[in-house]
Amino acid sequence: MKKCWCIVWLGMSLSSQAQTFKEGKLWLNEDGSNYFKVTLNAQIWLRNTELNPGSTVNGFAQTNVTDIGIRRARLQAFGQIADRVFIYTQIGMNNFNALSDRKAGFFIHDINGDYEVVRKKLFVGGGLTAWNGLSRFSAPAVGSILGIDAPLFEQNTNDVTDQFLRKLSLYAKGKWGKLDYRLVMSNPMSITKAAGYTPGVSGNSSFSPRPTRMQWHGYVQWQFLDPESNVTGYNAGTYLGSKRVLNVGAGFQYQPAAQWHLVGTDTVSTAMRNFAVDLFYDVPLNSAKGTALSAYAVYMHTDYGPGYLRNQATMNPASGTTRTDIVNGSGNGYPSFGTGHLLYGQVGYKCRENLLGKTTLMPYASLQYARYERLNAAVLFWDAGVNWLLKGQTSKLTLAYQNRPVFQNIPGTNTADRIGTKGAVLLQYQVFWN
Repeated sequence: MKKCWCIVWLGMSLSSQAQTFKEGKLWLNEDGSNYFKVTLNAQIWLRNTELNPGSTVNGFAQTNVTDIGIRRARLQAFGQIADRVFIYTQIGMNNFNALSDRKAGFFIHDINGDYEVVRKKLFVGGGLTAWNGLSRFSAPAVGSILGIDAPLFEQNTNDVTDQFLRKLSLYAKGKWGKLDYRLVMSNPMSITKAAGYTPGVSGNSSFSPRPTRMQWHGYVQWQFLDPESNVTGYNAGTYLGSKRVLNVGAGFQYQPAAQWHLVGTDTVSTAMRNFAVDLFYDVPLNSAKGTALSAYAVYMHTDYGPGYLRNQATMNPASGTTRTDIVNGSGNGYPSFGTGHLLYGQVGYKCRENLLGKTTLMPYASLQYARYERLNAAVLFWDAGVNWLLKGQTSKLTLAYQNRPVFQNIPGTNTADRIGTKGAVLLQYQVFWN
């Protein structure tokens, strides 16, 4: 692999005398308007997790686990390779820990290209891509996440009918003055290939294995202050005070007959209908000192059909459970997705430059609040920590604590009560060559 990359790089470098390497890009023409760029990102986790009741590791009961894992490893290669022509590729892996299959290797996250039909106003493209609708962090730029992780519930079909949020899509995107937009048509992937898929239909809605119809989704935002780049589909988590950004956005996601459930003995299909509005504010406070504020809030109305509920268990440190009455499942899972309403907010404050030698700190906090049909109490998931910015986002250490709710099914009903909470302490080191 290393030799292949060297040969490709050497061939590109020698193919034209006009090519030079500047500003982290391989310039393909004299003014740099045509270029090619490669980036690398790694996020390494050390954590201690209180496990959900009944959790097991390789069949052995466990209540607490300390583990090391690779949360993300990514290689991006992209560029404006000709006038009006852009290509983007990304390969990598997610969630590699001691329980993962070995030698899994990198897989394709993205491969897409687009063509500029009307200068700045209309680009059309397609491929396996993160050009998603619904909300800002339905496609987060992981190298600039504010906290320990992105709000994953905004990637609402993540690895269910897509590939870690990427979809087989055709898209249109562009800017009209301060309006930034994207409109996408996606071909959902088969639910039968999703991890943990079990055939069958019940009284609670689930994704249907029937042949899928196209999914339509989009997102628009009004950019009041500095414009943000829309070269790729990914949205920045924080600019650390390098831009003045105030955006109000709204998005939707619709797929006919995406879900099914039983009514008596009849199987009923329903559409997936999701809607979101959000606000992003990221500005310098004192340019001389280097202080900055980052804040984000979103409201989501999600409709996956009656009784739909799905857990999120990031890089799960457990492999099984003996407690089928626990809604959360094993390990660090909790019901993050469901039919109902959700509010989320995050805020961070960047301290002055050179606070600790040549480094500084950025504490943050976030809260997910959701009311889902089958749960008798709100889902409250909170996360707080501090980023130690050793060299901006290039070298960053993040210490965080997360607290999640635990729900138990009530016998003879289709509802569940909250019976307590569990926590986790996480330490992440990010190195990002951009």
